[in-house]
Amino acid sequence: MDPVVIPILVAALVVVFLVASTVRIVPQARRYNIERFGRYRRTLQPGLNLVLPVADRINTKLDVREQVYSSDPRPVITEDNLVVNIDTVLYYQITDPRAAAYEVADYLQAIDQLTVTTLRNVIGSMDLEETLTSREEINSRLRAVLDDATGKWGIRVNRVEIKAIDPPHTIKEAMEKQMRAERDKRAAILHAEGERQAKILTAEGTKQKDILEAQGTQQAMILRADGEAKAVELVFQAVHRNNADAKILAYKYLETLPHLASSDNNTFWVIPGELTEAIRTVTSAFGDQSTAGPPHPARPEEAATADAEATSGEGRIPELGAGSTVSLDAATAADEAEKQAAAAVSDAKAEAEAAKSPQVPRRGRTSAD
Repeated sequence: MDPVVIPILVAALVVVFLVASTVRIVPQARRYNIERFGRYRRTLQPGLNLVLPVADRINTKLDVREQVYSSDPRPVITEDNLVVNIDTVLYYQITDPRAAAYEVADYLQAIDQLTVTTLRNVIGSMDLEETLTSREEINSRLRAVLDDATGKWGIRVNRVEIKAIDPPHTIKEAMEKQMRAERDKRAAILHAEGERQAKILTAEGTKQKDILEAQGTQQAMILRADGEAKAVELVFQAVHRNNADAKILAYKYLETLPHLASSDNNTFWVIPGELTEAIRTVTSAFGDQSTAGPPHPARPEEAATADAEATSGEGRIPELGAGSTVSLDAATAADEAEKQAAAAVSDAKAEAEAAKSPQVPRRGRTSAD
């Protein structure tokens, strides 16, 4: 080999080494701290950077993206002297690579220890119930303390979350029993509310049903009464239009009486007081007035017997005998029947007034009596 070639090769290797030592390529989201002769010089940014060979060297390589750090469960004592295990999740980001490299030896350990001490201070002022229900407050207080302490380290704490709070086993069983009792209570309340609503709706439905049935019955009775009123009005107009006399009315009156007891639901029925007069009117209209004697006022026993006979006969009109003759015409018989009815009514009223008035005792009787 030529002696001149060897120095050339050595020089080329030296140049390549110097060039390689001079050029530094930094990836995105990375920061390199450069020291010159052991002293911090500058921080390289992403991209192509030139440094002084041999004099400059890279001390630390840092990732400036947001990092996640999960701590191990740590025992913490609450205000009511219960030991609970709490583990946290920390979200942080390096904002100053120089301070993160030179202000603290191990920023992760420092953050972990600071989180534990702060958490114990916060939880120590709360009882177990408040600890379980105040996670947002605990997170806010932790973040405030950590952000204030890590600011000079070039680190920003973005978020602190409590991942789990594990109370003792006995406390878990008591809490489960309490939650089960609360759920049973809510279930019983909901069941009672459901029954209450069901009863209310049922009562409302029954009420509406009764109201509708009453309204329907009312309308039916009104329509039935209107129909009966119109029927009576038509009958009344027909009677007056045809100019019916007293004998026809008395006959229709007697003809209607049997229908009063035709229903099976009637246990008794009352015979009107005009029944005897109606019978006398019809009988006098068709009877023989020449053979009849003068009218006599009917005694109470005879009137009752006549009413009973009329009732047992079911309102039938007495039939005329085969040998009876009619000596008067219909008009004369009607007038005579009216006179007899008036006399009978007057006699009955006189006897009733005499029975009501106090009787004066007689002291003696004459021979004429």
